[in-house]
Amino acid sequence: MIFHPAILALLVGSLLVSSMLIVSCLYGVEILARWNLQSGSEKQLALERRTYLISTLMAYAFGFQILSLFLFIYTADTLAPLFVGAMCAAGSLNVNGWGYPTVVLKAVNFVLAGLWLILNTTDNRGYDYPLIRLKYAFLLGITPVVLAEALTQTAYFLGLAPNIITSCCGTLFTSDAEGVTSGIVALPHTQVEAVFYTSVAVTMGLGLLFHARGKAAWLFAAANVVMLPASAAALISFISLYFYEMPTHHCPFCLLQKEYGFVGYPLYLTFLAGAVGGLGVGLIAPFKKVKSLVPVIPLMQRNLTVISLAAYSMGLAITLYGVIFSNLSLRGY
Repeated sequence: MIFHPAILALLVGSLLVSSMLIVSCLYGVEILARWNLQSGSEKQLALERRTYLISTLMAYAFGFQILSLFLFIYTADTLAPLFVGAMCAAGSLNVNGWGYPTVVLKAVNFVLAGLWLILNTTDNRGYDYPLIRLKYAFLLGITPVVLAEALTQTAYFLGLAPNIITSCCGTLFTSDAEGVTSGIVALPHTQVEAVFYTSVAVTMGLGLLFHARGKAAWLFAAANVVMLPASAAALISFISLYFYEMPTHHCPFCLLQKEYGFVGYPLYLTFLAGAVGGLGVGLIAPFKKVKSLVPVIPLMQRNLTVISLAAYSMGLAITLYGVIFSNLSLRGY
């Protein structure tokens, strides 16, 4: 099973990303200690050339890191027929204890990778690289999380065996199951809907306010922190039900299948991309008075706000389409 093409791609990709991160961190420590743009020494020139290389490598590495979330879930979904009891990725991920931790770490790294790319792009547009120490310090902080993901993913794939009997999503995503998801399923869906739609309205309202007046960057970023768990809870609690047209089917992974138009992929992507864009606005806000970034950050923030608002608008449109055109009514449930 380890020779499955998608599994090999994920393992090799994680190995390459981890290797590049470790090497980049070694150079990053040196840059943190010795970077001095005022110096014309040979060492400084070598560091400047090196940072160009590292930035390029990390752009490709984190690009793969972002895509790997969807490749991993897709792979888990395609592996489901190989395990007794599995009907979708939910069952495949439950084959051993490493599947779901890997998904969580990949989602976290999706956000962290996106934020580092925003910070790196902002720094590269400043003529004196004003954020270079910050972005390498951030890189040092991200690296352990990416390495942890690589290890859990490897443990998950190495622990796969076709003779293992697993559970289907019908038993994993119920109020009687154990874990966080059972608590979400047990919540009244009307309350989760209220929190979700309120979070969307507040987040998009603050985004429009910031785009129009350049104010409330921190509030907009904070709203995006709330949007991430709110959207995840909404997917499990009620959004999935409308697409399945079943009041008891809460699995967020069946949405990735052909029967439901692969609608899960754009939903996951829009909510994650919206959060990254909104958080990015707050991430670079403290540096708007840095001389070399004065003409850079306002434009970056506006572009990130547009990306965030567009992503949330698309995610909300897909959600409302499912709710409005579904044959299911949750009244009485």
